[in-house]
Amino acid sequence: MADYINPSSAPAAVGPYSVAVKTGDGFLFLSGQIPLDPKTGEIRGLTVAEQTKTVLENIRGILADCGCFMTNVVKCVIYTTDLSQFSALNEAYAEAFGNHKPVRTTVGVAALPKGALVEIEVTAYRA
Repeated sequence: MADYINPSSAPAAVGPYSVAVKTGDGFLFLSGQIPLDPKTGEIRGLTVAEQTKTVLENIRGILADCGCFMTNVVKCVIYTTDLSQFSALNEAYAEAFGNHKPVRTTVGVAALPKGALVEIEVTAYRA
């Protein structure tokens, strides 16, 4: 059984999908998040670092709405249109996660929705 979640604190989905799905066995899957301002629905941040911070702030809020924390995250997949900014992305990412180090994949892509520079999806687990 799964609960489909669209928290009001999260930016609205830009397509026909749920923001998050919570399964009965403790897993929480978040759809890829781009750096949208939850109030305006517009991209927030001009650089990869700024956009990464926005995405991770939104992810933190979605996790909180689902009863989880960043420390519940077990996997991240990051998509970016500019791998030359990998170092700046890593700094923003490390700041958000601190000593918690979920497994991660980073992929360079040609384009992302709404012209975003970064998209991050996460899987969390809460027993």
